[in-house]
Amino acid sequence: MSTTVPTVRYDGLDAAAIRQRTGATAVEILDSVGSVMDVAHARAAAGADAGLLVLAERQTAGRGRAGRPWHSPPGAGVYLAALLRPTVRPFSGAIAVRVGLALADAVVEAVPGASPWIKWPNDLMIANRKAAGVLCEARWSGPRQGWIAVGIGVNVRGPVPEEVKGTAIALAEVSPEAMRLGVLTALGPRLWRLADLPSALDEAERDAFRGRLWVAPGEEEAPVGVDGDGALLVPTPDGSLERRVMPT
Repeated sequence: MSTTVPTVRYDGLDAAAIRQRTGATAVEILDSVGSVMDVAHARAAAGADAGLLVLAERQTAGRGRAGRPWHSPPGAGVYLAALLRPTVRPFSGAIAVRVGLALADAVVEAVPGASPWIKWPNDLMIANRKAAGVLCEARWSGPRQGWIAVGIGVNVRGPVPEEVKGTAIALAEVSPEAMRLGVLTALGPRLWRLADLPSALDEAERDAFRGRLWVAPGEEEAPVGVDGDGALLVPTPDGSLERRVMPT
């Protein structure tokens, strides 16, 4: 007796439809997983092509930078990992800045009324609260680059847990019509373009980041931008600029 395995869908769409909307080469939709990043790394190590998109309805061990947990309740947000195999090895800070800019532009397109800012190195802020986070992890093979897994978590529907309402926000608070598919459709094509860019940020990218740079209210030594490596530039009392590299 044969058993039919049900097609896993994401807001009503199957993997083929998501692939068409996002420009991914392959899409894997998971109901529940520890971390989409771990899945992306495993698939890449097994030879998956660039352009793989891993999506999950829920993460039980989602993580951000420095291993910090990422709240990932069922259906509340976009939890994705995208596999890039760059033709030129980018600076780690540069790729993180580029992903942040791509995400900010996608949110502007998908969520009317949203005014996203980028808190260096990896947070997307709306109304001075965190709406999304970015995590970039590279794996190398000797002097050659194997791949980069780009992890993105976006609070779309909420609800935001009571204990973090003062520091976190869902896109639906800005626009009740905000949808996960809208964010994915706007974001996907922007991510795949990042694999073919030079190692360092060019002046246009640095200007774009400067225009979206979030500064904490009341911050005395407000950063003024980033350099080509993606390092944050912060003024010092003597008039020089302190260069802060991407934390690990």
